[in-house]
Amino acid sequence: PAVQAQSELKKISFITQWSPQAQFAGYYAAYEKGIYKKYGLDVTIILGGAHKPSSEVLEKGEADIASMWLSTAIQKRSRNVKIINIGQVIQRSSLMLIAKKSRGIKKPEDLNGKKVGLWGSDFRIQPEAFFKKYNLKVTVVPQSYSVNLFLRDGVDAASAMWYNEYHTILNAGLNADELTTFFYSDYGLNFPEDGLYVMEDVLKKDPAAVCAFVRASMEGWKYAFDHPEEAVNIVL
Repeated sequence: PAVQAQSELKKISFITQWSPQAQFAGYYAAYEKGIYKKYGLDVTIILGGAHKPSSEVLEKGEADIASMWLSTAIQKRSRNVKIINIGQVIQRSSLMLIAKKSRGIKKPEDLNGKKVGLWGSDFRIQPEAFFKKYNLKVTVVPQSYSVNLFLRDGVDAASAMWYNEYHTILNAGLNADELTTFFYSDYGLNFPEDGLYVMEDVLKKDPAAVCAFVRASMEGWKYAFDHPEEAVNIVL
């Protein structure tokens, strides 16, 4: 019976938009705790990252479901890529720019002529819209996964996620009152981030499996929030 049940599970591949971290704890919990199987799914989790954008993998048909940002999805859809949001996990944008007040930056206009660290591709949609909105001319410096360039004054402002790099900067010894933070959500650019997406044809082919994945993922997130220490260990 166990072998028969395993063979009856529907296979679904899912790609995260970055390497393993707590940002995806709910999916890992759903996988490790057998929640996906409980919903009749045999899920394969594909690791995304800087050199493997989840949106491109999804578009090529190399994954059934992808985690990505709403801003990316809107851009894709505007180019007639038949992408559909099946579940919005994050409700508010956490993407931001961080600057040091000692560099004379306290308002958007103060960024004019400054060096700003930006991540690539999908991460540039909001900052570029921000620069356009405030008519800012900045020198863009490619930013890696590290904020070291900002800490060493190599750039005047750096890209950060509120739940990630912002705390890295605080842990490096800077105090919050020494920093100027520009949350794009406070400047009319609140594109909620992580959502779940499929291509139209995948949804039409098996809507029940797609819905089961969303429900199981939400149950995984609930488990992660109810068992934070175990969730961290699962991620690690």
